[in-house]
Amino acid sequence: MARIIIHGCNGAMGRVVSEIAREEDGMEIVAGIDLNTASVFGYPVFKSLEECNVKADVVVDFASAQAVDCLLDYCAESGTGLVLCTTGLSEEQVKRAEKAAEKTAVLRSANMSLGINTLLKLLKDAARVLAGAGFDIEVVEKHHNRKLDAPSGTALALADSVNDAMGNAYHYEYDRTARRERRDPKEIGIHAVRGGTIVGEHEVIFAGQDEVVTFSHTAYSRAVFAKGALEAARFLADKEPGLYTMADVIA
Repeated sequence: MARIIIHGCNGAMGRVVSEIAREEDGMEIVAGIDLNTASVFGYPVFKSLEECNVKADVVVDFASAQAVDCLLDYCAESGTGLVLCTTGLSEEQVKRAEKAAEKTAVLRSANMSLGINTLLKLLKDAARVLAGAGFDIEVVEKHHNRKLDAPSGTALALADSVNDAMGNAYHYEYDRTARRERRDPKEIGIHAVRGGTIVGEHEVIFAGQDEVVTFSHTAYSRAVFAKGALEAARFLADKEPGLYTMADVIA
């Protein structure tokens, strides 16, 4: 039985994770961390990890980047596994996560969806054929109007997957308005759309001579991310210290 603490339990994603966990076998939410300490799902809720007196195997984090430093310290010191779902981390925080992974199991992913992580694998094969044949590559992502970071971490991960397959020969272009010149064949354009209540849409476009190949993923609810996060927690519960990704979960 995987014992789980939800970090940011009363936020939008934390509530979805808690709801889905009720139907999952082999796991239990034993505590939550949130500034709002209302106990909506029956487990105890604490304002901080320092106040939490409940032991767990894994912390699933859907809080904010501002809270990540304390979270990493707690997991490293206690040896508690960490599924780090928060996006928009600074380079320093990414390095701190890598350091924490020397002491405990840390799984970090830009997107917890099982579908997106399968797409990341497929893109590598596609890139070797299509980019290798001179196809131009563009990434378009769409999210709700409350999302703070742009482009999304998932859009960058998709671009990175293509770039990795091509020996990191490409650079990223986020804005073409400042110049009037032809597109560089070695650029990947990344574009962000913000509006309404769009949960998450991503497209990777390979545009060649007289043909276009498009890979797309649409999330219709937050449940796809919650389900992936819980699968990650189940995977991580008995793992040795190290840095893991969703690729390890779906392998």
